[in-house]
Amino acid sequence: MSDNSDILIDHSLLSKSDQLFFKIESIFTLISGFIIFALVFLSVANVLGRWFFSFPVDGYIDWIEQSMAFFAFLGIAFVQRQGAHIRMEMLISKLHGRFLWVGELTSVFLMLFVTLVLIYGSFLHFLRAYQLGDSSLDIDLPTWPAKLVVPVALTLMAIRLLLQIWAYIIAIKNNSKVPVALPIIKDATKSAAEEAKTVMSKS
Repeated sequence: MSDNSDILIDHSLLSKSDQLFFKIESIFTLISGFIIFALVFLSVANVLGRWFFSFPVDGYIDWIEQSMAFFAFLGIAFVQRQGAHIRMEMLISKLHGRFLWVGELTSVFLMLFVTLVLIYGSFLHFLRAYQLGDSSLDIDLPTWPAKLVVPVALTLMAIRLLLQIWAYIIAIKNNSKVPVALPIIKDATKSAAEEAKTVMSKS
C-alpha cells in the first residue's frame, strides 16, 4: 500500500523509520508554514500602519530578512521525502530496475556529500555570528537564530538522505519494482494527466 504521496509503506524497520522521521519533517514544515502565515499579517500591519497612521512596523525589513531562512530551509527534508525537488531526469528516466536504483543511489550519495559540506560551513557561520553578537542593522535583531536554522535543517536533510540510501540499497538487493520508503517518480505525461484530473474534479 502507499500513502497520499505515493510512497510504499510496509512493516519493515526501514518503513517504520521513514514514517517516524516523516512526522518530524512535517512538524518543521508546519513551523515554516506558520512563519509564512505570520509574515502575511506583519506585512499587512506594516502597509496599513504606513498608510493610515504613518507608523510602519519597526524593523520590518530586519524581521523579513531573518525569517527567510526559516521558511526557505525548514521544509527541505520534507520536500526531499516527497520527491518534490526539481529533478533533471534526461539520463535517469531511461534506466530501469537495478540500473535505475544504482543511478538514484549515486545521485543521493552526491547530495549527501554536498549537504555535509554545507552543514559544516553553515554551522561555522552560525557560530561566528553567535560569538561576535552579530545583529541586524535597523533594530539590532540577533542574527544567530536564523543562521542556526540552516545547519539544523540541513542535518534533517542529511538524515533523510541516509534513509534513502538505505532504501536504495535494499531496492538494489531485492531488485524491487517499487521500493519501500522512496518517492515514486512519475513521468511527465502521467503527472500532467493526474494534475489535469485533479483540476477537473475540483471544477
